[in-house]
Amino acid sequence: MNGPEIHISFAPGLRLFVAAERRAGRTPVITDGVSSLGHVVESLGVPLTEAGRLLVDGRPVDVSHVPAAGETVEVEDVARPQAVPGAPLRFLLDVHLGTLARRLRLLGVDAAYESEDIGDPALATRSARERRVMLSRDRGLLRRRELWAGAYVYSDRPDEQLRDVLERFAPPLAPWTRCTACNGELTEADKDAVRARLERGTEKTYDVFAQCGECGRVYWRGAHHSRLEAIVSEAVREFGGATAL
Repeated sequence: MNGPEIHISFAPGLRLFVAAERRAGRTPVITDGVSSLGHVVESLGVPLTEAGRLLVDGRPVDVSHVPAAGETVEVEDVARPQAVPGAPLRFLLDVHLGTLARRLRLLGVDAAYESEDIGDPALATRSARERRVMLSRDRGLLRRRELWAGAYVYSDRPDEQLRDVLERFAPPLAPWTRCTACNGELTEADKDAVRARLERGTEKTYDVFAQCGECGRVYWRGAHHSRLEAIVSEAVREFGGATAL
């Protein structure tokens, strides 16, 4: 680039995306004089899904703003909770976030999940078609223009991932209402109606069941319930919602 020089700084939460020499504060950048500020920010490593307000000499500008010589740019973090206008809040998770998808479903959050690597173009297309927020740790995927909306998942630990998504988007919680296997909605099921799907020990021990309207999977409060209950209780305590069907 051989155009105007600007000076740019990034909020602390965004510094993991940029080169080490840009993490300390304001640094110079030579632009080409025609590219938008959004393009400049992404070229330095920050997906626009993670950029909040863009301030030029202290005033907010749009991502389409073309930087001029001498301007000072500040890139803020996304404000939390983040609003996603124009659609019910729904998510799409890539192949690497299966545990997070199941935990969101456990809390009643609509979380579609691709269990196979179908490729970035197909994921972005589905995000746009179904108006789902794409959750991923793939920065390249989050830069695709056809995405409806997206968010970078900052941690590789499921507990921290869940807390991050709940804090960032504040989705309404309705625990125990979605199938953790397919994301379908659960309804109460009569024991006689699901008896054929139960193992003998389960049939003798439990009387309360729910069933997925999509895949037919049957749920009951078995030995694993206490572990799931702990996840639900912590999320509800911190972010609100109901704990029972």
